[in-house]
Amino acid sequence: MLTTVAAVVGAGSVQAQAGDWDVVLNGRAVHVGAEKHWNEENWGLGVEHEFKSSGRWVTVAMANAFRDSIDKPSYMAGGGIKRRFRMFSDDLYFDVGVVGFLMTREDVDHNRPFPGALPAVTFGSKRVAVNVTYMPEVVVDNVTHANLRDPHMNGVFFIQLKLDASLFGFSGRKQMYAAVSETDTNQ
Repeated sequence: MLTTVAAVVGAGSVQAQAGDWDVVLNGRAVHVGAEKHWNEENWGLGVEHEFKSSGRWVTVAMANAFRDSIDKPSYMAGGGIKRRFRMFSDDLYFDVGVVGFLMTREDVDHNRPFPGALPAVTFGSKRVAVNVTYMPEVVVDNVTHANLRDPHMNGVFFIQLKLDASLFGFSGRKQMYAAVSETDTNQ
C-alpha cells in the first residue's frame, strides 16, 4: 500500500501541471465523546485531484499518508463523488458526498488493506478549502474495534486543509500554454 500511495503522490507532483490538483495537509481528528486519550494530531500529506470541478457533481481521486489515532503511520487511496453547491459566486463552494478508499492501519488486521466509505464535506474556494470526513461509531467499532477500548466514543471527525497546487509553484497546463503562446506571438 505504501508503494501505491508513493506512486500516486509522485504522479500527482508531475501531473499537478494538468490543473485541478490539490495538496492535502492532514492535521486533526476529533474523537467525539472519547474517554481514552487518542492521537488527535493526524499530521500527514496527500494529494487530491478533482475531475470536472466546474459541474454540479465533482468526482475526486485522492491519496494520503498520516499519523492515525494510535499515533502510527496509516495510508489510504481512493476516490469519491460530491454534489457541489456554489455560494455567492463561483468562487466559494460547499460539497456534500461520499469517499471510498482502501486504507492500512497497524491495529487493523496487521496493516492489511481494508475498504471503507465515509460521508464527506468540503467548503472553501478553488485555492483553499477544508475537507471534513466523519466515521460513525458503528464503523469505528466494526472496522477498528476502537470502542472495545473506549466504549464512550461516538465517532471521529477527520479535518484536512486542501490547498491548490499552484500555491506551491505548479501552474495549470492551460496557463502554461497561454504564456508560451503569448511569448511566441510577441516575438
